[in-house]
Amino acid sequence: MLSRARRLLAVLAIAGVGLLVTPSVWADGGGGGGGTVTCPVGVTDCSVSASSSPPPSGGSSGGGTGGGSGGGSGQCSFSGHTFPCYNALFGWFDNQDGCYYQLMNPQPDASSDLWQGHKPGDGAVYSSDCPLIIGKGLPGGGARWFQNPPPGYGGAVNVQALAQQAVSKMALQGPAIGIAPPPGAKGVVGLPVWLWDNVSATTWGPNTASASAGAVTVTATGSVTQIVWDMGDGQSVTCTGPGEAYQAAFGSAQPPCGHTYTQTSASMPNGRYAISATATWVVNWQATTGQTGQITVTRKSASSVVIGELRDLNN
Repeated sequence: MLSRARRLLAVLAIAGVGLLVTPSVWADGGGGGGGTVTCPVGVTDCSVSASSSPPPSGGSSGGGTGGGSGGGSGQCSFSGHTFPCYNALFGWFDNQDGCYYQLMNPQPDASSDLWQGHKPGDGAVYSSDCPLIIGKGLPGGGARWFQNPPPGYGGAVNVQALAQQAVSKMALQGPAIGIAPPPGAKGVVGLPVWLWDNVSATTWGPNTASASAGAVTVTATGSVTQIVWDMGDGQSVTCTGPGEAYQAAFGSAQPPCGHTYTQTSASMPNGRYAISATATWVVNWQATTGQTGQITVTRKSASSVVIGELRDLNN
């Protein structure tokens, strides 16, 4: 594999930047991690000539959508030179400091100085490669902590929109309602009605899906955190688990998720209590840009139950 210096020299060639032969120096590259200059094969002393003028305000700050070695379709500019906004080897170009950034994978150990006093999960550490360095020195870089992704990272991709796309792919549903007594049978005042979700990836989770745009991928994983059962008699039941399917051996035991009616359903429309079950899905997502987030959605299902008195069952 080509050394970082040789690969960066290839990028410099694309940008039309000339090389000057000067004594070797220590290069910082703006990434906070200086190191000894390593010259290309056959060159003993080397550095890069770059303008010290501030970066221009023009140019695209993103838009790279391709994944090939030639980068994305967008072009970024820095110090009078043009670079692909995305390069498969280096990542995304920040036209504010002239460096490419790529999320370090895996992230450094929590004890690493690269976190600059921060903790894992509070931002992320990115590796940087800087084709142009203000002053003398070879293309350099290092590692740098960012609370939010560097400017231009991910191009024009809206990671929140990608997260929503991932959620859509999950086809999340309301609970697959299980109820005892089942539809068509009659419950009794004073005896518990058992409630449960027939668990699946789409009714309880976990459920995982991804969505991509260009070089950016968002992966989302969601699970139900609670189901609120509206029992149709003015009462509701909140269950943090899916409940348990009733079995005859349970007899009149109390269900982990259930409700006991105190009046019959005779006065209700169609003589039934209308039941609705609203599941709250919490979806956590992470983008390859290092951004993370959480989306909460609800899904609803409906059923009904007939409740009579014990004497009704004996008639």
